[in-house]
Amino acid sequence: MRSPLLLYDAIINLLLGIPLMLAPGTVTAILGLPLPASGFYAGILGAVLTGIGIALVIQVFATPFQMTGLGLEGAICINIFGSVALLVWLLFGKLAMPLHGRVFLWGVAVLVLFLSGLEFMWHLARRSGPKEEE
Repeated sequence: MRSPLLLYDAIINLLLGIPLMLAPGTVTAILGLPLPASGFYAGILGAVLTGIGIALVIQVFATPFQMTGLGLEGAICINIFGSVALLVWLLFGKLAMPLHGRVFLWGVAVLVLFLSGLEFMWHLARRSGPKEEE
């Protein structure tokens, strides 16, 4: 397995993405998230998160098949931009949602930002270490 961090990242994306993609209205209501008139945007977000999660799983496990998915650098970029955007919305967006929705989103943002930091440190350590032959 290439990187357990990529696998954890994939699991988080899939756990958030698949439910949002399949039942956006129900999931956003249960989590206490801001709900637009339709579940369109939540469903699209779920599909994107699911695609990212599957790309990460391919990156972790598809070595024997010569396949690549989403590498560590791409996952770091997506996670940092997504979590920072979410934090900005939480801090300045005047979002109408219940407390448990705010707690959930803060948890997601902090967890994803923390995971990005771990991935970045792991990446830097790997780059500065001895080179492996492929």
